[in-house]
Amino acid sequence: MAVPHLMEIHGPEFQAMAARVLEVTALTSRLNALPFDDEPGKAALLEQILGRPLAPRVTIYPPFYTDHGLNLELGERVFVDQGCTFLDYAGIRLAERVMVGPRVTFITSGHPVDPAERKRYLTGAPIDVAENVWIGAGATILPGVSIGRDAVVAAGAVVADDVPAASLVAGPKATVRRTW
Repeated sequence: MAVPHLMEIHGPEFQAMAARVLEVTALTSRLNALPFDDEPGKAALLEQILGRPLAPRVTIYPPFYTDHGLNLELGERVFVDQGCTFLDYAGIRLAERVMVGPRVTFITSGHPVDPAERKRYLTGAPIDVAENVWIGAGATILPGVSIGRDAVVAAGAVVADDVPAASLVAGPKATVRRTW
């Protein structure tokens, strides 16, 4: 589990992030309004959102949502199904051949639990997904999580802890159900 980063809400780092969120929200709105078969239009908008061209054979089915974009790293042959959300300010890496089902949410930021600190800070920690992982529909991946190679996250799972390689996690608090 990664060490959380603390960002002051009224500081310059937050202001820069907030400006980027507005910019990327406009770009994703345009992306999600394109005809499905407008591959050149989707590629151009995704390049603006990510700050670089997509890796070879990456597939992203709109609607697609991200709050930052520049900290989302997608390896070759990544597949992202419809309705996925990537809150990537603290960084999300999907390695080669990761498959992401519909309505999956990756969240790298949050707030401290203490009410006084909650109003002053955002927290953030990166998410790292290794090669050949399958994440089922509606799963939620929380800040600081690493998912090991060849693992499977069952549909609807909430992943708050690291997932070992070659294992299946399931349930509202994702727990290892099987290994291979």
